[in-house]
Amino acid sequence: MKSKTSKSQEYIDIELDTCPLDPCVSEPNIIVRDLTMAYGTNVIQRDLNFNVNRGDIFIIMGGSGCGKSTLLRHLVGLQSPAKGRVLYGDVSLWDMNPDEREGFMRRFGILYQSGALWSSMTLAENIALTLEEYTDLSRSEISEIVSLKLALVGLAGFEDYYPSEISGGMKKRAGLARAMALDPEILFFDEPSAGLDPISARLLDDLILELRDSLGSTIVIVTHELASIFAIGSNSVFLDAESKTMIATGNPKMLLEECTNPTVHAFLTRGRNR
Repeated sequence: MKSKTSKSQEYIDIELDTCPLDPCVSEPNIIVRDLTMAYGTNVIQRDLNFNVNRGDIFIIMGGSGCGKSTLLRHLVGLQSPAKGRVLYGDVSLWDMNPDEREGFMRRFGILYQSGALWSSMTLAENIALTLEEYTDLSRSEISEIVSLKLALVGLAGFEDYYPSEISGGMKKRAGLARAMALDPEILFFDEPSAGLDPISARLLDDLILELRDSLGSTIVIVTHELASIFAIGSNSVFLDAESKTMIATGNPKMLLEECTNPTVHAFLTRGRNR
């Protein structure tokens, strides 16, 4: 463990020499530098600096109202920063013109908190919509891809079901299938376990691990669910609502063992003493 100091904060940075895809490589996929997020004059978070490595399951965590979902929107190109940069390799997301950024964003897959499926469309139609919009594939090719994506998330045979006809956990998996429609390099999930019972949440965690390992994806997750954080997280950043900046980064299990910041410790132990 080591302590790093920036111009405005001191935070704990715990580094592990492991990567799920290649134990010898830890290549940054997303680089956040000096990022400040604000709504007008209201600063949400300031001076954020962290890397998301290729193959990470990267957790954005912190208490309610600290800016987790706001950070996700900055990473995926939906909200511009007040200051700072978001780099994908050597490409700066917010230095692109709008058309370039829109094209670049097709490299992302996003699972929204509610699943965000169109209720008037079948699962197959929901997934096909992206392929019809952004590819020149034939109807039969799209149908084949849709069936493959549904099979990957354990929903083979559910093509003709409507969202109202399946459970909450199945809706999350269908949303994940849609997020994977264009074979994205990076997947972003906003509170994927929200509203799920413990068993469904665990099954979704297992599915996320399987997809990361089989597809080699980098996955960024906003969550406050401790079971998921410890089960699947390989790296993380902790946002603090009081100081309005990050106060820890690293593998969540190592933060639990080694981080001495009382706010981080209270969050990771549900307020219990060591």
